Amino acid sequence: MTATTTAAADRTGGGTFTPAPGPARTGAMIRAQAVLETKMLLRNGEQLLLTVVIPALLLVVFSAVDIVDTGAGRSVDFLAPGILALAVLSTAFTGQAIATGFERRYGVLKRLGASPLPRWALLTAKTCSVLVTELLQVVLLTAIAFALGWSPHGNPLAVLVLLLLGTAAFSGLGLLMAGTLRAEATLAAANLVFLLLLIGGGVIVPMDKFSGGVQDLLKLLPVSALSDGLRDVLQHGAGMPWGDLGILAVWAVVGLAAASRFFRWE
Repeated sequence: MTATTTAAADRTGGGTFTPAPGPARTGAMIRAQAVLETKMLLRNGEQLLLTVVIPALLLVVFSAVDIVDTGAGRSVDFLAPGILALAVLSTAFTGQAIATGFERRYGVLKRLGASPLPRWALLTAKTCSVLVTELLQVVLLTAIAFALGWSPHGNPLAVLVLLLLGTAAFSGLGLLMAGTLRAEATLAAANLVFLLLLIGGGVIVPMDKFSGGVQDLLKLLPVSALSDGLRDVLQHGAGMPWGDLGILAVWAVVGLAAASRFFRWE
């Protein structure tokens, strides 16, 4: 070792590297992964069709054309809360289940699991990406609804709590599906569930169109609780919809617990 190298080593602490090698702070890793997840989602044309185009198109078409009898008042006042619930369903459940399922199939999750990023941090980053996407969806759909003459009421805090609990419930169910089924099965099942809940979840078809027994069962679904809760607040100006929040909380706890228990990374 030359005198110059020895002197440089002494100044940096006996030959240590500057900056010191090692993983970044967990917060920085989560932030970087969340940004990457969001960019990948926004660049995926199929995902944008599911999460942005379809809800916006349904809102415009069903508000402008009297296809479904939504009762008294303007159609947009009934449809806007349901479409917001559909946006949460499409992003937190359908989109996340399909994307995570194929990441698992191609070994992406296995490689990320071997990186310095903890597995819980990876799921946190995915959740942050879902929330960012939902925020963009809510802004866009709200702007479209206002342009169509929507006049919402109620407490914004109740809307926020409903959206967050709905996101937790659908995320848990989406991760459970992605972590237990094959990618192709996840793709088919997630899209099928999306279509069934679109029709039977109170999103665009009022729940009173169904018979009594079927209606009681449908109201226990998370998308029904979310759409009904949002509609009670935004259309009717109700306070905190505790019943719907309770249903969403149960789905969130069950879904997230089952996902953490049965999710397979390979």
